[in-house]
Order: sequence, then structure tokens, then C-alpha cells
Amino acid sequence: MNIQGFMTANCLDLEKLKATPVSQAPFDHMIIPGFLKPEALDAIERDYPQIDRPGSLPLGSLTYGGAFEAMIDAIQGPEMTALMAEKFGVDLADRPTMVTVRARCRPKDGQIHTDSDGKLVTVLIYMNGGWEADGGRLRLLNGPESLDNYAAEVPPDKGTMLAFRCTPDAWHGHKSFEGPRRAIQLNWVVSDRYLTRERIRHKVSAFLKKFKLAS
Repeated sequence: MNIQGFMTANCLDLEKLKATPVSQAPFDHMIIPGFLKPEALDAIERDYPQIDRPGSLPLGSLTYGGAFEAMIDAIQGPEMTALMAEKFGVDLADRPTMVTVRARCRPKDGQIHTDSDGKLVTVLIYMNGGWEADGGRLRLLNGPESLDNYAAEVPPDKGTMLAFRCTPDAWHGHKSFEGPRRAIQLNWVVSDRYLTRERIRHKVSAFLKKFKLAS
């Protein structure tokens, strides 16, 4: 499939998104296997950024191919934004977006947390083969006390999307895993000021990780 055809066909299954209800336990979320269309997966995987270090890296610091770029454009597009706003009852009009990308997981990753209050909605799209490991499966938790007290678990399988509204009770995390684990994170955030601050923070963090690996 050439890039023009890829973009024309659209890589997102927005009809599946429209048909998926929001689950309210333990907090508002949707889990959608196959959100990326099967016919688009090979091209997106081929054009995924080549990343040799762990951590969340800002999109602007990465090099990637046309199919991956088309997918990134689509998830930030007006139709996706309108659907997320409708599903979660959040006004996302004119809200800036932030995208970070992961390729590898460290044993310390996945600790229980909530997303910062500058984020309104989080979308995670996974790009891994059939996931067999016990670790690395994101759990939506009933509270911050234990990874074993969860309401839903999301294997990071290729094409699966998790979306949730960022609230003070949106606790999540996963058991320890070390190795390749591809994930794209999209956030609608409160302001351009917050976005600028986060971009600087991610750039500094990415530089320090790269320096540490090189030393």
C-alpha cells in the first residue's frame, strides 16, 4: 500500500470507536482491540521510529516513516478529537495535543500513578505482537495500594487502544517487564503553556538518558 492509499483508506477504525461504550469502573475508559486497521499495521510497524533506549520520547525528537506519520496525524485529527470529547464529556476544542513514543521498557517502569492534572484525556496505542509476558500489561486499578486490585487489564497487543479521562482516581500501572514494548501516547492537554513545559521536560529527560547510556 503506498502512502497516499494508506492515508486515503484511513488507518483508524473510527466506527469501532463510535460503537464502544465508555466503561466507568474503576474510572471512565475504553479498551478497543483492533483500533488500528489490520491492513495498516504492517506499514505502521515498518515506519515506527527506531528507538534503542527506554523512556517516553517526544515525537519531535524522532525520525519515522510516512505511514507512522499518517497515523499520528489521524489520531490528532478533528474526527478523533470530536469523538473523544463526546465519549468522555470533555471540551477538547482548541486544546493542544502532545505525543510521546516508547519502544523499550525498564524493570522500574509501570509503577502505580495517575497522569498529571495538565492532561485531560490519555490515549495509548500499542504496537507489539501477541503479548505473552505477565509483566507489561497495563492494569486499571481500584486504588493506589496494589497492582493486584484492578478492574481491567490491557495486553499491549498490536493495534489495541486504551483511552481514559484523566481524573484524580485514574490509577494505573503494570507489573515489571524489561525488553521491547512499543506504545504511542497521545494527550489532549490544558494549554500551550503546559505543552511547552512538558516538551522541555521530555527533551531534558531524553538527553540525560542518552548521556547515561553513552557513558
